Amino acid sequence: MRLNADFTKRVVVRPDDYHWQKSPANGVERMMLDRIGDEVARATTIVRFAPNSYFDAHTHDGGEEILVLDGVFSDETGDYGAGSYIRNPIGTRHQPFTKEGCTILVKLHQFDAADDQQVNIDTRSQPFLPGVAPGLTVLPLHDHGTEHVALVRWQPGTQFSAHRHWGGEEIYVIEGTFSDEHGTYPAGSWLRTPHLSMHTPFTDEGCLIYVKTGHLDAAA
Repeated sequence: MRLNADFTKRVVVRPDDYHWQKSPANGVERMMLDRIGDEVARATTIVRFAPNSYFDAHTHDGGEEILVLDGVFSDETGDYGAGSYIRNPIGTRHQPFTKEGCTILVKLHQFDAADDQQVNIDTRSQPFLPGVAPGLTVLPLHDHGTEHVALVRWQPGTQFSAHRHWGGEEIYVIEGTFSDEHGTYPAGSWLRTPHLSMHTPFTDEGCLIYVKTGHLDAAA
């Protein structure tokens, strides 16, 4: 399967575009955002677990990055509520499950071989730092090479200057509504823009976004 596999193209998926598909695990559905491969794939996906559902134990040959969007996601290492950010490096193994149900944003097979840091951050208990523009605060989550991952909170009425993204940019809107000159993106929207793309983002109502930059040049 090849879905949104041309990393030189801008892609936008809003909640109205969602088409949930059953996974191999009972009670687990997926909204595929990008994918190269079949069941084992380089993939970015929103995964929705029904209460008391689970995946069989598996090994992450290309690493796994997770942001818990709602509910409680669990594995044998613990329980991770909404706002948890998890990185399981290449070669790690676990058996994920949930008791109450959950939704996660997950990225698979996208780790650099040298990126071996295990990460587990409860973003809802961590302080945000001042951003580079008035109205912005930032919670850094992970850095490796040119790749940078953070949560960014935008106060209502915040405007950011026009800028270009070396290595591209990927955004998931967690809360509120994010905008730029190309459109408006409500909570649940996913955007991927290519190497050297440029925009002028802003928000009227305020928003919280997951942002990853600097990771698409090699993929392109």
